[in-house]
Amino acid sequence: MSKRDDLIEKYAADIKEKFGESPNMDLLTKVAIGLGPAIYNADASKVSGTDSKELETVKNNFLIKKLGLKDGPELMSAINSVIEKYGSSVRNKYRAVVYYQLAKHFKKEGVYK
Repeated sequence: MSKRDDLIEKYAADIKEKFGESPNMDLLTKVAIGLGPAIYNADASKVSGTDSKELETVKNNFLIKKLGLKDGPELMSAINSVIEKYGSSVRNKYRAVVYYQLAKHFKKEGVYK
């Protein structure tokens, strides 16, 4: 298995464990590929749920630019909801898992077709 496949398996395990759902592996793989080399970087591959600047970056670069959503309070609300479900005690919130959950939340899986 490649390093990317190993990471995707890790992300899938997180989705099962933290969110109690079976991941759509096709979508999860596409989200991970879409993140490019960031998934291999220890810092860039994770989202800090307590860093407001980081959460703004997720909103602007992913929700608005990638998914094409309009800015509004529901965007930050969705991000906070995903962070909360992931668990405040979990320090390493994988960016691919957060993006996957947000794409599903806003029903924007089609962006990755």
